[in-house]
Amino acid sequence: MTVALQDEPGVDVAQALENGWLPIREVARQTGVNAVTLRAWERRYGLIVPQRTAKGHRLFSSDHVQRIHTILTWLNRGVPVSQVKGLIDSAQALPDAVENEWQTLRQNLVSAIGELAERQVDDAFNQAMALYPPRTLCEQLLLPLLQALEQRWQGQFGAQMERVFFLSWLRSKFGARIYHNNRQLHGAPLLLINHSDLPLEPHLWLSAWLASSADCPVEVFDWPLPVGELALAVEHLKPRAVLLYSSKALNVTTLTKLLGGVDCPTVMTGPSVCIHQAELSVLTHDIPALFVAEDPLSAHQLLIQRGLL
Repeated sequence: MTVALQDEPGVDVAQALENGWLPIREVARQTGVNAVTLRAWERRYGLIVPQRTAKGHRLFSSDHVQRIHTILTWLNRGVPVSQVKGLIDSAQALPDAVENEWQTLRQNLVSAIGELAERQVDDAFNQAMALYPPRTLCEQLLLPLLQALEQRWQGQFGAQMERVFFLSWLRSKFGARIYHNNRQLHGAPLLLINHSDLPLEPHLWLSAWLASSADCPVEVFDWPLPVGELALAVEHLKPRAVLLYSSKALNVTTLTKLLGGVDCPTVMTGPSVCIHQAELSVLTHDIPALFVAEDPLSAHQLLIQRGLL
């Protein structure tokens, strides 16, 4: 039980922490919701109203943390953040048509991408990033958006133009954020490697962004490494883990050689996991530190479960 914070001018952060209150950085660590988003929820929707010290520092109780987890439960069901407060406060069941705002946002992005309107794409995504945790944004917006775009691009005139425009933007956007985060983080990085021999793999960059958003340093090699050089990269970088992404069929024998000498956990993810499910299942028995995950979200969860994020 959290001790109540006295509403007195002399109360300082140290005293409040001794009484069981949590600073915003610790709440962000426990919940996965970054400080920018927590402040936006407070300012725009009154979802979380923390206590303040005399100097204006936000402090959160265990009840606040539990409420954040409840908010995340609704968001993970696809409920837009603008509807969550009313649902929690009135204890309503899941309403009809909760995906309307997500659908509208995806449609607006598809339209902006079709017009090559970079500023519109960037502004819409920035607004969403301020309101939603990365995992929710990935699940409710980015993965469905990529699926919708792939369907749109099947045989459409101008499809390659749109594809290159959007995927270049996505890589630049996430690359800039990862670079900024890396400058502030320390410790062993997560090494992500594009094993597809295809440029601009968006799911590779989604995986990198999810890891970076969890305060994990990230190194991205957006091109395959030949046999022998992955072990060399691991020797130099000393990563906490390697994530190999592949959307193409694999030569499992070559994969075994590639992983030779790699002395850290390896996660294999992407459509190739489904293509070679049986072969990889055997391989994971032979290589205890090899794990498989089908997509960025499951890879992210696996890394968390293994204590690698």
